[in-house]
Amino acid sequence: MFSRAIAVALLALSLSSFSAQALPRGQDLVDRHHHHESIESCAAVQTVTVTVAAASATSTSDKGSNNSGSNNSGSNNSGSHSSGNNNSGSNDSGKGTTTSKSTATSVSKGSDNSGKSDTTTTSSKSTSTTGSKGSNNGSKGTTTTTSSASKSTSTSKSSSSSSSSSSSSSSSSSSSDSDAQSSLTLLSSVIAKGFEDDGQDVPAAGQVASLTSSNNFINFCATVPQLPITNGQQIKTGSCNPAPMGIILATTNMPSSKFTFPPNFGKVAANTPFTITMAVSHMETGLFTNAAETYYAAPQQINAQGDVRGHTHFVIEKMTSLKQTTTTDPNVFAFFKGVNSAAVNGVLSADVTAGLPAGTYRLASINTAMNHQPVLVAVAQHGSLDDMIYVRIISYIPLVCL
Repeated sequence: MFSRAIAVALLALSLSSFSAQALPRGQDLVDRHHHHESIESCAAVQTVTVTVAAASATSTSDKGSNNSGSNNSGSNNSGSHSSGNNNSGSNDSGKGTTTSKSTATSVSKGSDNSGKSDTTTTSSKSTSTTGSKGSNNGSKGTTTTTSSASKSTSTSKSSSSSSSSSSSSSSSSSSSDSDAQSSLTLLSSVIAKGFEDDGQDVPAAGQVASLTSSNNFINFCATVPQLPITNGQQIKTGSCNPAPMGIILATTNMPSSKFTFPPNFGKVAANTPFTITMAVSHMETGLFTNAAETYYAAPQQINAQGDVRGHTHFVIEKMTSLKQTTTTDPNVFAFFKGVNSAAVNGVLSADVTAGLPAGTYRLASINTAMNHQPVLVAVAQHGSLDDMIYVRIISYIPLVCL
């Protein structure tokens, strides 16, 4: 009975030893399976990133090792597939240990729309270490083979998406516009080449040559050093204004105005308050700047509809009679009012609070941009942008007989 128990124990020990020796074989199969998946994964990454591999291999061998691709029952370890290295374990009938590490990393950024890759990096590293004891030649050997496959980095500037590209472009454009408005350098993109032509290539009777410039007349005021720069002020002795004209109105947006009261050749009682009213179109009214500090100091501007942004003025001048043929003196006027309020239902108004003495008068509008300059339009041939009428201010209103 005792002998039978001993036999059973020996059999179990033998089976255990056999199973322990067979384990590396099974592990080898697992390693092969994992290695196969790694190769497929790496190949997939290479297909996406289109990375060209530049292989480099380093092999360090100690004495007593055999690392020539031989096949033994200890281990079979293959390195990186991308570098084309095949590393089999040492020829050894003793203990065998194989460690295999394969890492593939791919990072790809970029927009399919742009067709550019921002950053692509692919690296593959395989390390095989075989340590053997008690090999056939009785020596102790260690073989380490490291195969480093491609490590390629390509960098090019591009947007990661169309939205970020648009945002970046918008931000860049805004920044450029801001810089241009504070720069003391004339941008080549705004130079008017036509200013170099004096217009005499098509001569006409009485036509004179225009001044010419290749730099948009930016230093024109230097040609009249006897005059001060306007500098936003109303200088009665005259000045030179360096501000550009600005946005010129399209023919479809030229303003027009017509007095609705008093009527032309109408009669108004002398020294009696009355209200002037005028209809206006294609003008965003009620917009004016400080006339004492910003006079003619900025270019003409328009609104989203293409109409000039500005305001109007009413001026009344005394005439000798309706038959007067001599010119008037613009420095002399009976009434002047800048209409700073916006039009109501397309009509502007101003009160003549004290009325006017008896006589004949001319009533006119002066439509201007925000900085008080006369409105500028696209063509020379156009109707008047302002209105003018004649009014009689009388001492009494005649009775109407029924």
